[in-house]
Parts: sequence; C-alpha cells; structure tokens
Amino acid sequence: MTDLKSESSDLSELDEGALRGPGFTWHRLLGSWRTAGIAIPFAILFITLSISSGPFLHTTNLINILDQQASTLCIAAAGTLVLITGGIDLSVGATYGLATVVAGQIAAHHSPVLAIVAGIGVGLLVGLVNGLIRTIFKINPLITTLAMSFVIGGLALKVSAGNLIVLSPTGGFFKFANAQFLTVPSAVWITLFVIVVLGLLLSRTTFGRYMVASGGNEEAARLAGVRVNLVRVIAFTLSGGAAGLGGVIDISRLLSAQAASGGNTLSFTVLAGIVVGGTSIAGGEGSVWRTGLGVLFIALIGNGIDLLGIDPLYQNIVLGAILLVAVGLDSWARSRRR
Repeated sequence: MTDLKSESSDLSELDEGALRGPGFTWHRLLGSWRTAGIAIPFAILFITLSISSGPFLHTTNLINILDQQASTLCIAAAGTLVLITGGIDLSVGATYGLATVVAGQIAAHHSPVLAIVAGIGVGLLVGLVNGLIRTIFKINPLITTLAMSFVIGGLALKVSAGNLIVLSPTGGFFKFANAQFLTVPSAVWITLFVIVVLGLLLSRTTFGRYMVASGGNEEAARLAGVRVNLVRVIAFTLSGGAAGLGGVIDISRLLSAQAASGGNTLSFTVLAGIVVGGTSIAGGEGSVWRTGLGVLFIALIGNGIDLLGIDPLYQNIVLGAILLVAVGLDSWARSRRR
C-alpha cells in the first residue's frame, strides 16, 4: 500500500510538473541558482579578461573563440539532452573523429553535399546504436558509450588507413564552415542554429518535458505514459548526429583530419561544459543555453591563459577544480531536495 501511494504521489508530481507547460517567468529564470552559478562566474571572468588583456575584446579574438568552439558547442548542446534523460555519452569524441575521416574521404573524391550528409549520417547511426544498446540490453550508458568509443575509433582508423586526410581550400566543402555572413563564419551561425533549435526542443515542447521526466523519475514517467526508452534513444541519436556535424564543421574549417586525434579530450571538454553549465549529472535537470555558457566559460579560461602568458599547465588544474565544484554543488542540491 505504501509503495502504491508513493507511485501515485510521484505520478501526481510528474503530471503537475514535468508534463505541464513550462510556466516561464523571468523571476523563475533569474532566481535559479543553476543559472546564477554559471552566469555570474562567466560575467566576472569576461570583465576580468576585458580589463587585464587589451586584445581580448577585439572582434577578431571574440569571433575566433566562437569559431574554434563551434563543434564543441554543437556536441555539448545535444549531449545535454542525453544527460537530462539520465544517460551519458562518452563516445562523442570517437564519433566526431569517425565523421571527420568519412566526410574527408568523400569530400576528396565526391560532392561536398554528399560528404556533409555522410558525416552527419554516420553520427546519427552511432547515436542510434548507442541508444538501442542502452535501452534494449539495459547496459549502463557509461560502459556502453565507452566501449563504443573503442569500436568507433577502430573504424575511423580503418576508414583513413591511419593516414592524415588533407583537402584543398579551393573546393566547395571549405565554404560549409568558412563562408562569411556579417563578418562571422558560417560555422558560428550553424552552431547558433543548433543551440536555438535544441534549446526550444527542450524548453518549449512536450517532448522536452518528457526528456526531463525520464531523467528525473523514470518510474513515474512510465506510469504517466512517457515512452522512456524511445525518448532516450532519440536523445542519444541527436547526440551522435551533433558529434557528426561537429566533425564535418571542423574538417571543413581545418581541411585536415586524422583518426583518433583528440577524441578523449573532446569528450571530456564536452562533458565538463555540460556539467559546469549546471546540468545535473544524475539527470532530470539542465539547460542547453547554460551548457553553451559552460563551454564558453572553459574556452575563455584557455583564451585568457594564452593572452596573459600564463603557464598552460594551470588550465587543466583550474578546469579540474571547477568541475569538482560543479559536481559537488549538484550533489548538494539533490540531497537538499530530498
């Protein structure tokens, strides 16, 4: 009887909360400690760098930061959805690497459009496989995606034969990420589009509320009629597709790619940006736009260290400390909620 009452209570709470309209107010937004937790440090860091470094506020520097972080922002935005639904995707770095070599090989011999579609398609396929393994076989998502990262990395080496892929800057593929609009590279505009679309999907649609419900209270979500497994498969698929898009953006920007180059670092940076942005590591809480601030916050630390001539060793130390604080605050908030 107690269990039945508990389930009924969870269901009632879900119906009145996660499955209800967003109920947006500025007071609610600004009053969120998670919002303040990233917005205030970001503003402080931005102001500090503006004062301490002359080149920081130059338009060229700011656009370069956005351009260099375009792929990471795309991947982190979609990765936020996975974390919110109660999962984690550690295969995004390997998926990104596979997409770069697949898109590069095709761009070298076929049309740019086919290369772009193939790169994103590879990412979507990997994400779908991750989601299906997670939901059908009930394997822990951390183990699932970690194992998949090794499989994907091997495939990337096979596709590229371990060679560096170099493309010509005269081809149409180069324009995908480097075309200028209002002096801003197209990679930045693509990233902005992805963040806006995924942000609206999460905060303004019923499916977005299903994502939050699936990660916040899986059993209550099922009782409310949410197809939790389908929601999670879609979240993983979007994450894989974003990793594929990120790979296409970067090989278009840099015109070179090599399998297994920086995949683990990218996965860590993406996860760090998501968590620093206030998304709960336990699921059920998060925001795409806060993730964007989290990624840019980490990027500003690196940029500031470069501009101020500080030993780059301190970047990893600072980033690790920030990540520990973010996870600690999330754990504290969840314990208080209980």
